[in-house]
Amino acid sequence: MKRLLFVCVENSSRSQMAEAFARLHGAGRFEVFSAGSHPSGQVHPLTSEVMREIGYDLGQHRSKSLADIPKGDYDVAVTMGCGDDCPLISAKRRENWRLSDTKQMSAEELRGVRDLIEQKVKELLAGL
Repeated sequence: MKRLLFVCVENSSRSQMAEAFARLHGAGRFEVFSAGSHPSGQVHPLTSEVMREIGYDLGQHRSKSLADIPKGDYDVAVTMGCGDDCPLISAKRRENWRLSDTKQMSAEELRGVRDLIEQKVKELLAGL
């Protein structure tokens, strides 16, 4: 089973959505994780809200650090603006999705990022 990792700064929004979509569209074919270089300790409430709108409950997700994820190689590591901490991840393939920080976004802006992340996750999974 291929291992996927999504990393952003706080692991409170972008990487949480990517993990959710990989789980949703990967249908159990992948081990999926997300983490933050400097985790906030919580999933952003507005992110939870916009994911609930499409039927995905982030209630069981939590903000995690890179130290909290399983050790070892990942097949794909996708970074989303986590700075210098991201290169420390051991992965066969790396992608950097240049996504804006969602922390101060309105619900409408966040929905646009959510939809973009879903599209990118689907493309990633189709290529694996």
